[in-house]
Amino acid sequence: MTTEGEGAAPAWQQLRLRCREPEAVAEILEACGALAVTFEDDADDPVLEPAPGATPLWPRTRLTGLFAAQDDRADIEARLAAGAGDRVLATQWDALPEQVWERAWLAHYAPMTFGERLRVAPQEAAVPEDGRVLLRLDPGLAFGTGTHPSTALCLHWLGSAELAGRSVIDYGCGSGILGIAAAKLGARSVHGCDIDPQALLASGDNAAANAVSMALVPCAQARAAGPFELVLANILAGTLIELAGELDALATPDATLLLAGLLDSQAGAVAAAFPGWSFERRVQEEWALLVGRRKSRD
Repeated sequence: MTTEGEGAAPAWQQLRLRCREPEAVAEILEACGALAVTFEDDADDPVLEPAPGATPLWPRTRLTGLFAAQDDRADIEARLAAGAGDRVLATQWDALPEQVWERAWLAHYAPMTFGERLRVAPQEAAVPEDGRVLLRLDPGLAFGTGTHPSTALCLHWLGSAELAGRSVIDYGCGSGILGIAAAKLGARSVHGCDIDPQALLASGDNAAANAVSMALVPCAQARAAGPFELVLANILAGTLIELAGELDALATPDATLLLAGLLDSQAGAVAAAFPGWSFERRVQEEWALLVGRRKSRD
C-alpha cells in the first residue's frame, strides 16, 4: 500500500516558463487545458502602481500553468510551440503531489501580534489566552493578511490606539483587515469601501467570521456615509495623491488620517499632497506609514 509522500502518484503537474508577451502566452496555456495560470516577477522588478482593472506585469515575467497529472506534456509543448513560437524562452515541468492547500498555507502564516492589544491568526490556529483582541483571518482573493509591512504598520498603530467611540472608514478595504481590527478594538462604527466587488465580498465574509459589523459600499458612495474620525487608506502612493481631496473630505476636523501602501522614498510626495495635515512617519523595512492630524488654523 502506498502512503502519501512515499511513492504516491502526482496529482498535478505544472509547467513553468519564462516568456515575452506573457498575456498572449497565458491564453495559449489556457487553450492547452491549464486549470490555472499565474504570473510572477522573474527579475525582482516590483510593480507598485498598476492602473485600476489592469493586470500588472513586469519587464521579465514567469508564467506557471497548472495541469492535471494525466495531461500529455508532449502535446502541450507542441501546441505551445505552434502558438507561442519564440516568445517562450525557457520551460520546466514539475510534478505536484496532492495536499490540503489550506494546511500548507497555515504552515507559512503563524499568529502575529500588533501593538499592545491585537493578535491576527488563521481561523484554526491555536493562540494563547493573554487578553489580546483576536482577529481571525484566512486568505481570500483580496490583499491583506497582515504579513506585508504596509499592512503590519497600520495594524501596529491600531493595536495601540484608543478607538473606543470613534467612527472609522477603511478606504480601499481589500480583505477588510484594518476595518475589522478597528471594530474589534472598540470603534463605534466602521465602514469599508473598495473599487473591486470581490474585495467587498471578502471583507463582508471576514467581518462575519469575526462577528463584527462593517458597512461596505463602493468608494463612490463613501462620502455620503461620512465624515469619519479615523480614515484608513492602505493603497498606493500614486493613488493616495490622486485621492487626496477625497480622503480629506472624508475626515472630521479632529480626525486621524492613516496613509499607507507607500515606500519610504515616496512619503514626502504623498505628504505634500495633503497640505492641511501634519504627519508622523513610521517605517518598516522600505515601507512607510503616515499618521496625520489637521494643522491648526490659528
